[in-house]
Amino acid sequence: MQTAQQCRDFAACARPPASFSGRPFGHRLQRRGLAAPRRPSANGLQCGRLYKLLPVAADTLVEIQDVEFNYDVRPILKGIRMRFPRGKVVAIMGGSGSGKTTILRLIGGQLKPSGGSITVAGDDVHKLGHAQLFRLRRKMGMLFQFGALFTDYSTFENVAFPLREHTALPESIIRDLVLMKLNAVGLRGAAHLKPAELSGGMARRVALARAIALDPMLIMYDEPFTGLDPISLGVIANLIRKLTDALGATSILVTHDVEGSFKIVDYVYFVSAGRIVAEGTPDEMRGSREPYVHQFIHGESDGPVPFHYPAPAIARDLGLERHT
Repeated sequence: MQTAQQCRDFAACARPPASFSGRPFGHRLQRRGLAAPRRPSANGLQCGRLYKLLPVAADTLVEIQDVEFNYDVRPILKGIRMRFPRGKVVAIMGGSGSGKTTILRLIGGQLKPSGGSITVAGDDVHKLGHAQLFRLRRKMGMLFQFGALFTDYSTFENVAFPLREHTALPESIIRDLVLMKLNAVGLRGAAHLKPAELSGGMARRVALARAIALDPMLIMYDEPFTGLDPISLGVIANLIRKLTDALGATSILVTHDVEGSFKIVDYVYFVSAGRIVAEGTPDEMRGSREPYVHQFIHGESDGPVPFHYPAPAIARDLGLERHT
């Protein structure tokens, strides 16, 4: 697990300038033959200091206004409203099939709402042209369920992939950046390993390093804790919190895990049947009297969410009904 000092070192030396994800910066480096100036950090890591940290404005990065979405004729989201401030970790919680992952896809522009609007950094996502949308996506990071690493690539190559795909940085700079990202998640020593050689928790950490490779302003996590043992879950949860703070990013966390996520999030939305049924801080949600929230947090079998899927009476299906 990374120490607080290591995460501060990461924040102080691993982030490139604002034009990092565009070609001009890479071309400028190549043309001038510049190498990143070196300095030792407090933990001995040699870092390329490419920028100065700036204060992060406490405003809204992502805003969802009255969004509706249907799959064919089946309504999934029904007029939801959400706000995601800069520099905060916000969880979206709810039962399976409630529309949580759909919200992430709408934010990323993979899906278009049937009503309402979604703005990211002031841009209405679904009014952007193809090129504008792809530019916006370069400022987003995504950690998929189970990591979704390239199985034929090493750990190093997986993290380097977005840097090579979206920048013109020299290989020497890419190498330094990849090693710094891997160091931030505690896996610099595993750079040569393939995904099949990693444990589930290690693979999830590599996926996290890849998600932050371009230093995104927005990081989305789709069930990051699924299938992890308690130790690995704690490691991933702490990394999400520390890297969000170090990068000044906004993190959106889709999860079923109450205990792990409540330790790190600033705010929680509960989604049920396509609507926001409750929202607030973790402490407010623990004390909520909303029946759905109480059932979800405490894992109760009885409550608004029934055990049985709607069906005719079993006596009818078994032909045991008495006919009068």
